[in-house]
Amino acid sequence: MTLSLVLDQVQGNLFIVTAPSGAGKTSLVKSILMHDAQVKLSVSHTTRAPRVGEENGVHYHFVDETQFLNILNDGGFLESADVHGAKYGTSQAAVDSALQAGYDVILEIDWQGAAQVREIYPDSIGIFILPPSVETLAFRLNNRGQDTTEVINKRVAAAREEMSHVVEFDYVTINDNFDVALQDLMAIIRTCRLETQSQLQRYAALVKQLT
Repeated sequence: MTLSLVLDQVQGNLFIVTAPSGAGKTSLVKSILMHDAQVKLSVSHTTRAPRVGEENGVHYHFVDETQFLNILNDGGFLESADVHGAKYGTSQAAVDSALQAGYDVILEIDWQGAAQVREIYPDSIGIFILPPSVETLAFRLNNRGQDTTEVINKRVAAAREEMSHVVEFDYVTINDNFDVALQDLMAIIRTCRLETQSQLQRYAALVKQLT
């Protein structure tokens, strides 16, 4: 008997992936999306300027301050935060739609946003990505050549405060070796899909036959 996964039978899992700038979060999430078609990334809104190579609607929804505040005041954000002088927000409607369709959704947000999401989605799964050292973090930020020295210094200074919130998350991986960290993240996602309640819903007909 061949078992097929019907996405609209089971609500997906909501994963919160958090890390200080330079820890490799974006690259890791991008690789997960390439490996697993059942995972969707929530594209955040932000008031910061696009970096080189970033596309509107793909990497972020780039909006001005007025547009952002209009959405916020209308209750359209699941979470929002001020980070390094820019505003970020996650569309609740987009997240709810993907989850209800059975997709697992990843939110790339900071610890402040994660705390807000946990109030609405207490069953969300928090994953924190750590760098192997502060020195490595600073090197990565300088090496990508996307920010000024002043911005990089601010990000490095804020990293320790951000990383002190690691205890608030369910899982932790250290991105020293990219492939190992990627396998860690994919293992977490697969493990959560195998939780009993989800599997009983996903394969209800089979379970009924077997029991």
